[in-house]
Amino acid sequence: MYPEYLVEPMRAELTTVGFEELKTAEAVDSAITSEGTVFVVVNSVCGCAAANARPAAKLAAANEKHPTKLVTVFAGMEKEAVDRARGYMLPFPPSSPSMALFKDGKLVHMIERHQIEGRPAQMIADSLIGAFEQYC
Repeated sequence: MYPEYLVEPMRAELTTVGFEELKTAEAVDSAITSEGTVFVVVNSVCGCAAANARPAAKLAAANEKHPTKLVTVFAGMEKEAVDRARGYMLPFPPSSPSMALFKDGKLVHMIERHQIEGRPAQMIADSLIGAFEQYC
């Protein structure tokens, strides 16, 4: 686990634009299994989260058509919440950062770390926006 003072600014990049921080397995269950669309960001301290994932998530969330719920879990912090979120993302292997879109509790779109690394935030956001347009 990382010191909270280190991750707080990274959490805030998403929570200040409307993402809800999920810190328990029960909160993850409640969010993902709810009716409607849920966008989950597995946040991370790595460079590609800072340069690509969080900026992409913020751009996509600002789109006119977006999920009912925007939520995030933080890898390396709340282990049970992250593990539970990753369980819903199967068969994709655990990766952080990563992003998933759920509709009525079913995974409909996934972006893994290897699809985030080295790609501009706008390119990632465009993929997310396309999924939002299709499913939301």
